[in-house]
Order: sequence, then C-alpha cells, then structure tokens
Amino acid sequence: MQNAGESLAEINALEAQAAQASQSGRDADALKLWARILEIDPVHARTLTAVGQHAFQKGEFQSARRAFQRVADAHGTTPQQWVNLALACQKLEDEAAEEQAIQRALTIDPTELVALILRANLQERQGKTYQAAQTYGAITSVSPPVDRLHPNLRPAVAHALAFREKYDREFGIFIDNFLDPYYKSFAGENLKRFRGSVDMLVGRARRYDSQSAIYHYPNLAPTEFFDRAAFPWLDPIEAATDEIRDEFLAVLQTEEGFTPYITYPDDVPQNQFAELNNSPRWSALHLYKLGKLVEENAAKCPATMRALQHAPQPDQPGRTPAAMFSLLRPKTRIPPHNGVTNSRLVTHLALIIPEGCRFRVGSDSRQWVPGKAWVFDDTIEHEAWNDSERMRVVLIFDIWHPDLTPPERAMITAMMAGMNAFVGESGTFEP
Repeated sequence: MQNAGESLAEINALEAQAAQASQSGRDADALKLWARILEIDPVHARTLTAVGQHAFQKGEFQSARRAFQRVADAHGTTPQQWVNLALACQKLEDEAAEEQAIQRALTIDPTELVALILRANLQERQGKTYQAAQTYGAITSVSPPVDRLHPNLRPAVAHALAFREKYDREFGIFIDNFLDPYYKSFAGENLKRFRGSVDMLVGRARRYDSQSAIYHYPNLAPTEFFDRAAFPWLDPIEAATDEIRDEFLAVLQTEEGFTPYITYPDDVPQNQFAELNNSPRWSALHLYKLGKLVEENAAKCPATMRALQHAPQPDQPGRTPAAMFSLLRPKTRIPPHNGVTNSRLVTHLALIIPEGCRFRVGSDSRQWVPGKAWVFDDTIEHEAWNDSERMRVVLIFDIWHPDLTPPERAMITAMMAGMNAFVGESGTFEP
C-alpha cells in the first residue's frame, strides 16, 4: 500500500504524462492515464477538470457535466469550478442547473466576470430584459479595460456594453414619453433638477460629487453651475466687460506678466497636467495670487480691479482671493480635474470666445458667451476645450460659497491663518 507521499509523486508523474499525451493528440493514452489517477484519488480536482474539458471539447457534454459535477461536489471552492459546470449545463439546455451553478460561482466571488457574463446571457435568453440589463451593467463595472481583457472575453463585454446602452436608450425614451403630460402640467416651473435626476436614472448623465482636493466643508450641496439670478452683484461686472477686455488686450500687446497656469516642479507628480506643465498654451495674468495683490499687473487693469470690488471674494490667508485672466491657446484642452476646496466657488467672465470652445462641470457642458458670467463649484470634475484657431480668454476669480454664514467665513479665515502659523509659511492651493 502506498503512503501519501508515494501516491502524490505517482499522481504528479501521471499528470505530466497525461498532459503530454493530450497535447500530442494521443487521446486514448491521456484518458487511460487520467483514469489511473482517479483510481488513486477519485476526486482529484485537476484530473476531473482535465477530463471534463476534454469531453467538452469533443462535444460530449453529458460526460463533461459529470466530471465537472464531481469536482464541484467534492471541492467547489473556486468560481471556475462552478463556471465549468454551468457551461456544460448550458450546452445541455438545462437552465435550472446552469442558473444554480452560476449562483454558486457568484456566491464565492460576486465580481467573477465570466460568471456574470453567463448570468446575463441566461437572463437574456429567458427574456428577462430588466434583470439582464442590471447584470450587463455589473459586467461593465467590474470588467477591466478592453485592451487588458483576454481576447475571448472581448466580444462578450462588447455585447454587455451594447445591450446596456440600448436598454438605457429605450428606457429613457419611454420615461420621457410617459412624463411628457406631467411636464406639460408644470409648464413654466423650474424642473431642471428633476430632469437631471431622470438623465442619471436612465444613463444619459453621470453623477458627479464634490471632491475637494485639500479642504472640504461638509453639508454644502454640490452644484455644478449655480443659478445666475442668485448673484445680482455680477450685473456691474458683466456691464464692464468691454473695459475689462480692452485692458487685457492692452497688456497682451506688451507680452508682460503672463505665466504658465500650471507650474509644477519637475520633481513632483504632474499627473494629467504633464502636457500643460510650464506651457504657454494655458497661461494666466494674475491680479490676485495666493491671497496677495499682484501690484504690477493690477496697476495695468484699473477697470478690472474696480469691477472685482463687487464680488464677495474669500479671505483665506495665503490662498485667496484669487483673480486672473486665463488664456487658452488654440487646439488646447484642459484635462478633467477637481479644485482644492468647496468653501469657495469659481466665477468665469467670458471675454474672447471663438467658436469651438466648451466647458464642462460634472455632466453639464456649456459654451461661454462673451459678456456673460457663470459661477460653478470647481471641486466637481471639470474640463475645458479650445478647438478653434484663436485664443480663448476668460476672467477668473473666486468668491465665498454663498451658503456659508458670516461666522463660518470668519472661522475659515482664522483656521487658514492657523494653518500658516503651524507650518511656518503660506498655503499653496490656487483655484
């Protein structure tokens, strides 16, 4: 009688011989060797799997099912063992057994991609459109990028994407038509937020939240673009647009005072801004920088400085206020990014806007209109494009978040001063 060590050594040797025989096309020899292993260990997982795979490839699905069932019953500790059984049951059109095997695989690992694909495929075959859409959505969530997928899985993941997109599109059309009489009954009412919720529900828009990079103030609702009517002090600033633009153009003629918007040192991570770091393609003429007046630049723009006095600019020592002319050169894109704190908002006054310029905050994309301003929360992901052949120019400045009370603003000012005292220098964040 062999001891455990001798049996293991013999099994390993037989496995190697069986694998060589199978690879050489000597199926009969491989089957004999596998049978010998199963005499020694009737539930040897690798051998039962090999026998099942051999039968499956030969189209002998009943034999494959028996082998895979033995593995699952004796072990059943990995999702793949149950996936193998589910595939054999699928070929035998035993949907109940297929569903049970898929469930066992996903109980072990709910993110197992092949098991999710099998579940979605089964639900689609059964006409369970809603359930299939949910599972296909899960597939798109857990799947790695297509270029990192095994080639055999790419068609299935592509189908998942297409199915979910089609489902969301049809769902959106149905909901729009269903709600149309309700919209009409509320004609003239502001239903922008509700419409936005529907867009997210049916997959037409993503949800974006505030992601303050440094200092986050809790319980301030994340709003992409604020209602212009909430900022009546913008009226005199917009009225000064022509004077502000003329001052910018006069300074531009001198080519003095402009610096790259992004100026990271070479020894720090530059991430998505590597292309624009220290580049004149996105430059700024600072009027206030890190809370300090840039006197040389401000002196050249008196009308602009007078206009800025209407804005409730924040007092965060060493950090704000901030104000600048932002110049984006032709064919330049500012990549998606998030601001540093939601305790202040960012304002754009459009000055020079050629066709082909866009700005996105969260799921809301807009085009600047010369002479018009908007206020947005820059801690929500945002990006900008200038696809034109001309420069784009906006005046950028920050303001206190309007929902902060005067005592809260005072405490933030004091806290920032305390931070500076602790580190022994001014802060570093900019809008």
